Amino acid sequence: MKNWFRYLSKKQKIQMGMTLLLMGMIVLMGYWLQPKGKKIASNRFNTRNSISDIAPNLGVTGKALARELKLKLDVPKKKPLNQLGIDEDRLRQAIEHLLSHKDTTIKYYLYFALCIGALFYILILGRPARSDIEMRKNWYPRFPYIMILLISVTACGFLLGKSPNPMEGVVKVFKSMVGLYPDILVKLMALVFFIFLVVIGNKIICGWACPFGALQELIYSLPVLKKIKKRKLPFWFANSIRGGLFLVMVILLFGFIGGKKGLVIYHYINPFNLFDLDFESIGVLLMIGAVFILGFGVYRPFCQLVCPFGFVSWLFEKISFNRVRVNHEDCTLCGACIRACPNEAAKGIVEQKKLGADCYSCMRCLNSCPVDAIHYGSVLKSKNKMGSGLDNNPILK
Repeated sequence: MKNWFRYLSKKQKIQMGMTLLLMGMIVLMGYWLQPKGKKIASNRFNTRNSISDIAPNLGVTGKALARELKLKLDVPKKKPLNQLGIDEDRLRQAIEHLLSHKDTTIKYYLYFALCIGALFYILILGRPARSDIEMRKNWYPRFPYIMILLISVTACGFLLGKSPNPMEGVVKVFKSMVGLYPDILVKLMALVFFIFLVVIGNKIICGWACPFGALQELIYSLPVLKKIKKRKLPFWFANSIRGGLFLVMVILLFGFIGGKKGLVIYHYINPFNLFDLDFESIGVLLMIGAVFILGFGVYRPFCQLVCPFGFVSWLFEKISFNRVRVNHEDCTLCGACIRACPNEAAKGIVEQKKLGADCYSCMRCLNSCPVDAIHYGSVLKSKNKMGSGLDNNPILK
């Protein structure tokens, strides 16, 4: 870390200060623009009220509240709940669960600030301008990365709660399509926001800012089970499971099988509940436990095997503006970057696969190449001009 900082140029140090200032301004803006709405108490309503009385106050549709109460979606919405067999305890639990999904808008600003900081670090600050290829082991030190991951887990996770998060960004759009949310445009805009963060920097929202993704990264980064970590999940296997679960979610949510709409399988295995300490089902506990255990030896097991946003963002990262790139004219196929990569992403990049594994912008490969043939940069930069050294980075010119 000391060697890295020592060899930063004066320009890079100024850029570091400006980046931190920009991140702080983004977060402050989010704080001042945060809506000062009144907090809704779960005991404000009782079973003498109807679904129509309660749902608008919670910002959900009658169908959404009916589903939380384990009623049919087409149940009479103006009938008192006690006449539908609902007791006070079930009503309170349903309301508290719906309120836990209320978005905290400042988190969007915090996500954006963390992604901006991450992108500036990888593109500009991680590789000191006054160092050469022989000093590559000092490039991209892990400390700034670990600090951003810790901020994500604490602030975007435990401090501000589970919502919003990238996983819900996908699921809520589909829930809106079956009438579980009244504002499909708002949910779509949230998803577009997360996808935008995927596109500006290769899956950087997943790799750096998503709190549960950050937690998995921190667990995997612990120096244990190194021999197991050398064995990577085959991408075809992991993506088949993840894509299959996504398809099952759509089929069940829209009632294509069974004829009952509104069932969301991810609710029963949602690990983001950890950040609200809300373990509403045994499936949630089992998922969190499995990820914690597997995460020591398997890279981001939830991201690779389950996450619906991971599946959707895998498609969009193919058009990311900034990503890991290999100069194939200089590459000697030594395999150093492939060994450094925690999954099969680097292998796909080296082999020029059209649909390679997810890259989480973790930087592990960027100081591995002995001939300086691998870089993180803009796709607008032609391959024959990649070259070596920081002078070729268009952002610094």
